[in-house]
Amino acid sequence: MNLLPGDLLHVYNRGNNKQQVFFNENHYHYFLNKINKHIASVSDIIAYCLMPNHFHLLVHVNEKSGIEKKIGSLVSNELQNGFRILQSSYASAINKEYGRTGSIFQQNTKFKLLSSQCNHSYEGTYAEVCFHYIHQNPLKAGLVIKLEDWSFSSFKEYLQLSNREFQNNFNHSICNIDLAARLLKIRADTFYKISYNAIKPELLDKIF
Repeated sequence: MNLLPGDLLHVYNRGNNKQQVFFNENHYHYFLNKINKHIASVSDIIAYCLMPNHFHLLVHVNEKSGIEKKIGSLVSNELQNGFRILQSSYASAINKEYGRTGSIFQQNTKFKLLSSQCNHSYEGTYAEVCFHYIHQNPLKAGLVIKLEDWSFSSFKEYLQLSNREFQNNFNHSICNIDLAARLLKIRADTFYKISYNAIKPELLDKIF
């Protein structure tokens, strides 16, 4: 997959045979730490959400992402290799913890190119649709009644823009919030309300 700085990608995968992949709170935190180590180091993360049996990320490609990475006889890039390590190392840890073997995630992680407009606004594009879709996942699945009640998405990170309480009590961020706010024209005074807007089904078809 050829990557250019400025590309925005929807990256997602789910458990093999739709099985659960996160079994307790520690597993979510462990996976997020690995995202920070293997993905945020070679790209800019715009949004993420971890669900019991799958995950979504909206990733902004930077200069590091597309650097070629040779793995045996295969040639990949730093971003794809980062996702490979992320999932394989997580699966190894879970298998060791539960005394099991076999794959946890589906073999092929999906990389959907949403927009390629380097140095331009992504407002009103499928990237913006994907951004809100990712945050709405726990609500639509019936896991929470408010978006901010789900601890394993980037929604709380963005509340720092508009909510002083979250700004004062949120000390860790995986997302490049400043970049995301600029690219998607996120406004502090409208972010929360817009986050709850229903997304038309025909738009969702374009982000997968």
